[in-house]
Amino acid sequence: MILAIDIGNTNIVLGVFYNNKLIANFRLATDYLKTTDEYASIIMLLMEKNNINVKDFRGVIISSVVPSLIYTFSKLCRKYLNSDPMIVGPGVKTGVKINIENPKEVGADRIVNAAAVISMYGYPSIIVDFGTATTFDVIDKNGSYVGGLICPGIKLSIKALHTGTAKLPEVEIEKTDRIVGSNTIRSIQSGIYYGYLSMVDGIIERIIDELKCDTEKLSVITTGGLGSIFVEESKYLQVYEPNLTLEGLRIIYEKNN
Repeated sequence: MILAIDIGNTNIVLGVFYNNKLIANFRLATDYLKTTDEYASIIMLLMEKNNINVKDFRGVIISSVVPSLIYTFSKLCRKYLNSDPMIVGPGVKTGVKINIENPKEVGADRIVNAAAVISMYGYPSIIVDFGTATTFDVIDKNGSYVGGLICPGIKLSIKALHTGTAKLPEVEIEKTDRIVGSNTIRSIQSGIYYGYLSMVDGIIERIIDELKCDTEKLSVITTGGLGSIFVEESKYLQVYEPNLTLEGLRIIYEKNN
């Protein structure tokens, strides 16, 4: 078995793979103040409740956009899992050719997602990740990662709208039946949903024009917690892959072993 750990700004996602198949996954809130032992107590309990013997792990791979937690989880792996984890970064083979001004600037999660899409769907391709930030990553017709866009995430936008106004409530994001809201909550939900939908489709259109992509050969994959609600209405989003980053971690681990 392999344990894949994706440490994000909002959530930490763990995936357990057996024979290249994801058999269990868990989501924890990212807490910068938790100690190694505190995280370990939660993870070990989750494994036990799902009948997963940590002694069966043959390796651990970690992707993190939170530098301080790399040490925490590396120590956890050595202390509790008897494993020296692979950290996605310089020196690790990913199968992704990075063609941007400063490759070190690219978040590990974005490279991991690119590795997954190249392996699973080929190229050219666009990845839309609805995380803390909404990101677009582009792989050109030659299979090179050529950059992307970073936009405020949906939940960040909702929170900013609530905290920056005197009377607007914080709402749950959902697709509304009508674009014109008949009350305040519906108006906010419609504005967020259709605003982001229009942004996503508009940006993808501009990427296609800039790269001169053949749309018949282009794969457009979405992931992240809220990605699923946009696939049906989008003109361009084709597939929702909720475990894209975990699959990318597994693929990278196998490339290095």
